[in-house]
Amino acid sequence: MDPYIPEKLPLNLSALNWQTVTAKVSEASAALAYYNGILKSIINPAIFLSPLETKEAVLSSRIEGTITTVDEVLKYEVDLKPDSIHKQNDIIEVLNYRKATRSAKEWLKRDLPFNLTLICAIQNELIQGARGKEKHPGEIRKEQVWISARNRPIEEATYVPPEPLGLKVHLGKLIDYMNRVDQEVLIQTAIMHAQFEIIHPFYDGNGRTGRILIPLYLWSKQRISSPMFYISEYFDENRDQYVENLRKISDTKDWEHWILFFLEAISIQAKRNSEKANQVLNLYNLMRGRISELTKSPKASQVLDALFITPVIRTPNFIELTGLKPSTAHRIIALLKKEKILSSIVRPSGRTPEVLVFDDLFTLIR
Repeated sequence: MDPYIPEKLPLNLSALNWQTVTAKVSEASAALAYYNGILKSIINPAIFLSPLETKEAVLSSRIEGTITTVDEVLKYEVDLKPDSIHKQNDIIEVLNYRKATRSAKEWLKRDLPFNLTLICAIQNELIQGARGKEKHPGEIRKEQVWISARNRPIEEATYVPPEPLGLKVHLGKLIDYMNRVDQEVLIQTAIMHAQFEIIHPFYDGNGRTGRILIPLYLWSKQRISSPMFYISEYFDENRDQYVENLRKISDTKDWEHWILFFLEAISIQAKRNSEKANQVLNLYNLMRGRISELTKSPKASQVLDALFITPVIRTPNFIELTGLKPSTAHRIIALLKKEKILSSIVRPSGRTPEVLVFDDLFTLIR
């Protein structure tokens, strides 16, 4: 099988069934706009939706075979590590995913360009200190790779990405296309993601990098007011269809099935994200009055924010995030435990601090 040569962008889409595609674009746009309205109503989405960001990292990594749970990731962050080194490596990959996403957001917040440097930085953070760290993090591959059953030769490959000498040219054309302003953004996003996966520029981490780019790109195109959009749940649930529709592009240049699949993913996940964000927001509003009344503290809002940033938390981290004196923090923790807002999953012992869980939010994100 010869290396694939990506199609030139922008694509000639005249053969698409535009009646069907336009209907899907309208449906996805409406769902995304509704979700964006919820985002705009949230004062600090980075705080409110932080646990959902962790869930996105878990699900996107699962598509690549990394198996862990939100529970395990949150507990790992408070030093409740599983005994299995393999499981720890899975969790590190998820944490890297979240870190790479957050670093990319900061890049774009500084009005730095959406370019190859950003994409390489995302992949670099994904791979650092994790499995694949020996595969040249942040560097465009210099060798031919192929996708096949484990350890099978290139002759038995299901897909052979473009040869390495042309990768920077292909990526340059992709970035030029991403920066165009004369395209329908949701279709442009669908093509961007597929073309990136087709180019397969890195030795490892291509799928995860490509999925991180989706909300960042929608944000850069001002279709969402914050890059907090979670699409991997749909891709994970429909993994075979996700892979098959991408493969149809390289096999038969069938872009229509991929574009329709992607638009359906945007539509369904925008609705799910809206429901989940509303649930989180409602919980926040409920707890705001309750915690203020219970604690009688001028720092009640800091207490609440700390619990939403990390629903599994050690007492020293709670003290640091809230800015409370230790004695005040312990008094408030005792009140919240009495009211069953917090529960203890690790009791304090010697130098081992107590680990607490904000049960309502923990249940919600699970």
